[in-house]
Amino acid sequence: MSIEQLKERLFAEGKNVGFTDLELYYEKKESLTIGLYEGEVDKYDFSDVQGASVRGLYNGKTGYAYTEKFDEDSVEFLLKNAVENAELIENEPEELFTEKAEYEEIQFYSPELDTVKPEEMIQFLKQVEEKILSYDPRVKKVTTSQMQNQKFEKGLFHDKGLELKEANNFLLFYVSILVQENDELKSGFTFRITKDFKELDADAIVKEVVEQGLSMLGERNYPNKNYPVVLKNEAAASLLSTFTSSFSAQAVQDNRSRLKGKVGEKIASDIVNLVDNPFLPAGIQSATFDSEGVPTRKLNIVEEGNLQTYFHNLKTAKKDGVDTTGHAHRGSYRGSVEVSPSNFYIEPADQSYEQLYEGLEEGIIITGLAGLHSGADPISGDFSLAADGYYVKNGKIVGPTKQMTVAGNFFEVLQDIEEIGSDLTFSPMSFNGYIGSPTLKIKGLAVTVD
Repeated sequence: MSIEQLKERLFAEGKNVGFTDLELYYEKKESLTIGLYEGEVDKYDFSDVQGASVRGLYNGKTGYAYTEKFDEDSVEFLLKNAVENAELIENEPEELFTEKAEYEEIQFYSPELDTVKPEEMIQFLKQVEEKILSYDPRVKKVTTSQMQNQKFEKGLFHDKGLELKEANNFLLFYVSILVQENDELKSGFTFRITKDFKELDADAIVKEVVEQGLSMLGERNYPNKNYPVVLKNEAAASLLSTFTSSFSAQAVQDNRSRLKGKVGEKIASDIVNLVDNPFLPAGIQSATFDSEGVPTRKLNIVEEGNLQTYFHNLKTAKKDGVDTTGHAHRGSYRGSVEVSPSNFYIEPADQSYEQLYEGLEEGIIITGLAGLHSGADPISGDFSLAADGYYVKNGKIVGPTKQMTVAGNFFEVLQDIEEIGSDLTFSPMSFNGYIGSPTLKIKGLAVTVD
């Protein structure tokens, strides 16, 4: 049974059962992951997952149910379970979006990625590995080399006439290496997210990851103190990702955000604009409608340092007496409707990475952060994190530091941003949307070199 046939049967039978509103959400995910280790394919995983969930009003209460099967029995199964669920739930009924609305006509799906064959992915992985191992004798091993070709399709239908479908896809490549000089071992890592396989440049990737690893050799101790800091784009994106939940109205209403009551107030430096852009051409989370069927739109969450709004879905918007911002989100067809950004990032400016540290008399460049889950409090904003990076003197990089611990508060960091780079990049591993940042120059952070 197709999703369209399931929808028609569900809506027809739902009325007979007694549902006054019914919504059907559908998603399908396909992913091919290929990994290479020492010239041999050591990972070849294909996954194909699809499912559907129903929300509906039954005797004034909201009932839920979901299924992975699309057959004749699924209709009865979904309605029976949704009725039982509604009878048990005591919360107020949820809002379903039934308004007529206009949606942007944007295609995020790249048909070209469908033509990329597994053999081509394997050949590219082998090419990169061979080039890395021959680049410099200090390269000892390629520890991880993987490529994923991912597709995502979703649909949302309402018995009042709403019918929405959309698809997105992307290709993720990442590689990590080990380099060694004498007894010192260091790692390098880089990744690419693209919709164009031909855009991947093996030579550029190899140069980037090897030079990054080699640049960390020769680590030294430096005095522990408060330094001006240049937070490299990937590190800045991972820090923003850790605290993104603070901008959710759901977190605010549950007293889990320090931004409660701050709309209209200054929460960041004058030069900071935080943007949520669901129409980013290469964005993993790009979409023209959210998980409730509300049209999405580009939105300034922070403008010139001032908090403009939180992320809202229909439920949180109703509670605050405002309009939804189109940020309803389901982690999967099994999950309930939550709140999450789409492609959320600090708007880039025009300075290069080099320009951001050239003016430092003395400072630290942070290239990577670790321990973001255990070393950060998303409510207070406090963090104490392991970090890698370089020591800077008179505007020049002197060399890598031994592993550092950097401590501070995310909300104070936002206030202390002095300059912003042009090199916007996104964190590939975030669970809070697709989060990005350019390199940032920060007034100061407490740095301890171990």
